[in-house]
Amino acid sequence: MTKRERAVTTENPLDDYIDAVAKALALPVEEAWRPAVRANLEVSLRLAGLVDEFPLPDETEPASVYTA
Repeated sequence: MTKRERAVTTENPLDDYIDAVAKALALPVEEAWRPAVRANLEVSLRLAGLVDEFPLPDETEPASVYTA
């Protein structure tokens, strides 16, 4: 494990996620982009948490699917 890899692991777990997803998708992520990618993930995860916490009654039905 390189010095950078150790620093990433202790700094922010999202950095580990960014590295794993970039590797899985063979997507190069430049170091200059990393703060913006991390910020986008933080916002996305916060918003997903709001949706996940919203209670739905048991009788809720899925929306119809419309096609054009």
